Formats: sequence, structure tokens, C-alpha cells
Amino acid sequence: MRRVRTIAGDSANVLLFRHLGRSDDTADEAFWLINPGLAEHGATLPAGLWVFLPELLEAAPQSAPITAWD
Repeated sequence: MRRVRTIAGDSANVLLFRHLGRSDDTADEAFWLINPGLAEHGATLPAGLWVFLPELLEAAPQSAPITAWD
């Protein structure tokens, strides 16, 4: 697990996308599980807070959507 420090205006999704390149449900759930008590700070985290980032497997590539006009 990596430990990073928040900057002003950070949220869980912003942190995950900045450092892991993804902020899907799997990453979000893992983030909150390894950072118990972090939700007490609200949706926007204060600057200078140390948080852990989850180690995740690569996300499966998404297939192109099928439309009625294909």
C-alpha cells in the first residue's frame, strides 16, 4: 500500500484517479476499507491528511457498446 498526502479540495475519487488512473466502484470500496474513519472528514478531505491507496489489479478493458444502428 502506498501512502499519499491530500491537497486542498481532494476527494476519494480525485485521489484514486490521480494516483491509480481509475475511480471505479472496486477502487472506491477498497479505498474506504483501508482508511477507516476517513469518512468523518466529509466528501472533501482536508489538506495534509495521510491516506493509504489500495493495490488493485488492472481493470478489465471495456468493450465497445453495441447500438441498434450497427
